[in-house]
Amino acid sequence: MEEEQNTNHISENQTSQNVIQCSCCGSKLVFAPGTLSLKCESCGTINEITVDENAKTEAVKELDLLNDSMIDDSQTEEIHTVKCNSCGAETTFDKNVISSKCDFCGSPLTVNQSSTVKKIKPAAMIPFQLEQHQACELYKRWLKDLWFAPSDLKNSASQTGSLSGVYIPYWTYDAKSTTNYTGERGIWYYTEERYKDSQGQEKIRQVRHTRWSPAFGKVKNAFDDILLSASNTLPSAYLNSLQPWSLGSLVPYDEKFMSGFKAETYSIKVMDGFKTAQKIMEEEIRSTICEDIGGDEQRIGNMDINWYDLTYKHILLPIWISAYKYKDKSYRFVVNGQSGTVRGERPYSVIKIVMSIIAVIAVLTLLFKLLSN
Repeated sequence: MEEEQNTNHISENQTSQNVIQCSCCGSKLVFAPGTLSLKCESCGTINEITVDENAKTEAVKELDLLNDSMIDDSQTEEIHTVKCNSCGAETTFDKNVISSKCDFCGSPLTVNQSSTVKKIKPAAMIPFQLEQHQACELYKRWLKDLWFAPSDLKNSASQTGSLSGVYIPYWTYDAKSTTNYTGERGIWYYTEERYKDSQGQEKIRQVRHTRWSPAFGKVKNAFDDILLSASNTLPSAYLNSLQPWSLGSLVPYDEKFMSGFKAETYSIKVMDGFKTAQKIMEEEIRSTICEDIGGDEQRIGNMDINWYDLTYKHILLPIWISAYKYKDKSYRFVVNGQSGTVRGERPYSVIKIVMSIIAVIAVLTLLFKLLSN
């Protein structure tokens, strides 16, 4: 017979920034990944989180990037954070906790490093879909499949590494652009050329040339949800490789989804993030211009871009992260908390690499001798 499980709904007065209490026994509730519920650590009661559809629509509403006056008190919050002196990560910190460790590099953290800061509040977030044990299995599989890893890495990483759930801050940008350009259109044509092959025989081959002509015009582009990390703590290459994210799963920002997890606060300002987003969008504009020029080759001389309808959102996305040390050096491993995509830093075994190179050289030498006979 299955154990009966209580289900309750959470009222607003049951929540706080630090502790969300069970409606049955008063113990701490933690968010259960893959659900829309909180689970009591003591009595197992399931407390459902109600997501208002009207609030969901409002949560994904874009904010005017160039009009700071649109940011009112309801869109900002004061949060208690602690900054790691080793890697610079700034994460939410429970005032009731005296010490902890950094989830990004494993360094010790103390309450003396904490502060209260005012930040733009996230409008939306994607709750964790993967539980910790699922992320651990992906972690172990990744370690197992590593090429040229030191022989003792698996044991060292298993002993020192632990997975922590952290919400990472992101900016998303929408924009439209009109671009006047000048350039050149290249059309290929061919001529015949006589040459002699290795045996001295005369032959004819086709040689390609390009005939260039001036080109100019105007193109329009529209960009939706250009996604950029708002943190410098993790390498951007790792965070970018965790994509794609299914942003259709965004729900309104709610502390209930963060119970049992931490959240990093943004360190890249919204306008600084937009400068990076512009570079991404400019690449697409270049592609659009090349299509508009046509021909076989294209050269772009000048682009005069007019940006308008610039908007943004601040969102949180879930990752599981492990920081472990191998021979006094820290390595990180991250799992997309929605899709399960994995990426990680890892050491290499120089001996294994050298032995592999020697083996390849030996095989090539043997093949050369066999073919020479």
